[in-house]
Amino acid sequence: MPEVTEANPAEVAAQRALDEVFRCIRERRSFRLEAGAGAGKTYSLVKALQLIIEEDGVDLIRRHQRVACITYTNVATDEVTKRTDGHPAVQASTIHSFCWELCKSFQAVLRSEVMNIPQLFEKIDEVGGIGTRRIGYELGHRRVTDNEVLLHHDDVLKVMVALMENPKFRRILAARFPVLFIDEYQDTDAAFAESLIRHFVEAGEGPLIGLFGDSWQKIYRTGAGCVDHANLQLIGKEANFRSVPAVVDVLNRIRPDLPQQISDPAAVGSVNVYHSNGFTGTRQTGGHWGGDLPSDEAHRYLSALRETLANAGWSFEPGKTKILMLTHNVLAAEQHYSQIWDVFEYNDSLLKKEDPHIAFLADTVEPACAAFSAGRFGEMFSVIGRKEGNLSSLSEKHDWARDMQRLVDLRAAGTIGEVIDLLMETRKPRLPDSVLRTERQLAGAMREEIDASRTLTQIEKLRPLPYSELVALSDFISDHTPFSTKHGVKGAEFENILVVLGRGWNQYNWNQFLEWFPDHYPANKEDSYVRNRNLFYVACSRPKTNLALLFTQKLSQGALTTLESWFGSENISAFDPT
Repeated sequence: MPEVTEANPAEVAAQRALDEVFRCIRERRSFRLEAGAGAGKTYSLVKALQLIIEEDGVDLIRRHQRVACITYTNVATDEVTKRTDGHPAVQASTIHSFCWELCKSFQAVLRSEVMNIPQLFEKIDEVGGIGTRRIGYELGHRRVTDNEVLLHHDDVLKVMVALMENPKFRRILAARFPVLFIDEYQDTDAAFAESLIRHFVEAGEGPLIGLFGDSWQKIYRTGAGCVDHANLQLIGKEANFRSVPAVVDVLNRIRPDLPQQISDPAAVGSVNVYHSNGFTGTRQTGGHWGGDLPSDEAHRYLSALRETLANAGWSFEPGKTKILMLTHNVLAAEQHYSQIWDVFEYNDSLLKKEDPHIAFLADTVEPACAAFSAGRFGEMFSVIGRKEGNLSSLSEKHDWARDMQRLVDLRAAGTIGEVIDLLMETRKPRLPDSVLRTERQLAGAMREEIDASRTLTQIEKLRPLPYSELVALSDFISDHTPFSTKHGVKGAEFENILVVLGRGWNQYNWNQFLEWFPDHYPANKEDSYVRNRNLFYVACSRPKTNLALLFTQKLSQGALTTLESWFGSENISAFDPT
């Protein structure tokens, strides 16, 4: 007879939440599953889908209906599809794919709506009006041709929200998808989420809405954050399957309204906070830098702490330990792209690839070159765009191989400007319209025009820099190094996490956040407080075993008191890098 094992506390809490989810599905009540870090949110989502497949899958297929599962990334889409065995009653897709599939047949309405998008209106006006052009969406780049208007990713969400005002459109959505699940609901476009709540949840009609996520893990600006309504059943998943008790105890003190049960009460780990208040030199000044260590000192503190932790048994291999740099102070120097860093006035926008040059080089050129060098030509054309892969002759293939090899070779020793010039010549891959437009403006601009334009000034300074810095920046943004920023921490977990907290982020001030916790912030600063709180929580919830925080920003007594209430005074110390 098999041995009966007692469920651990996390499993008991998780099952309790899952039972609530199942009850809501069977009673057709919309719900929000609030699953803290490490709670196993995706497991609950998949179990909910499997329940619907088991109980209603045959009927859904017979009625030509499906459960829509909107995910944040293609990776998440593939994971859901895999874990539901590709069942035909489930359609897992990103929000852009889901919305476009519904919107694309409403061409007359789309032609009207695109005229409300300023970036497209200008392009359409230049060619004499919209006419009968087809509205399309392929690679997410705005483009107007003789026959079509191609949408940006953001445009798809705008037209979706506009179409949701149309009762016929809502009826079609509800008829095709009687159940709509949203993964990582907190990061869903705010206008889209509001539209779903207003037209379906509040109205008490349309599809069953199921939201899976965590409002405290919203760290992207356009996300909906906490979505709440009286008609939306709140279900808290009070479990943590990731972290040791030492880490979970800290998380529960930070967030007592969603206490988590531990998977292994006997697991051993550590939490430690190191601050730099003992530094006697001159700290930085200024709105975004005030109170932080000078760059060379911050580097010295980080290097010394890494050595201390390594001596304590930490492995700093990328797969074992992640250094989360919630500071701009030493980031660029550590990663070897400091010259690019100095070019851009707003560093946060650089890391989010809001500049078209950086976005194109990091998202298209770099992965395309990596695929070409590895002989994965199908992957290369997938990155560049499917249409580019339609080669009609052997000579075309030879031309592509020759020009891509020129690009790969130039990347190693050339400048960013030389790479751009080569791409203007070969068009392999083709430069986006936004990059071409800036390059042409720069080439024809007078000195005073360049000086008056931040964009032209930045690109003029960017062009002569070594392309190797762009490669380093791309590797960092793409999470190919031991370092990461707030944009690389979401959803990840590692054995050990070292968080470096300093200044330089124009929207983050850790000392101020700690002084304000839990509810001492000014009335007009709630958004700032939540933004800081969420990122701090996300960073602290990544480790499985060991968590260490290094504050390069000077901390007040009020901030230290908050940290002591979370970590315990015995785990907080002034670090001496000597």
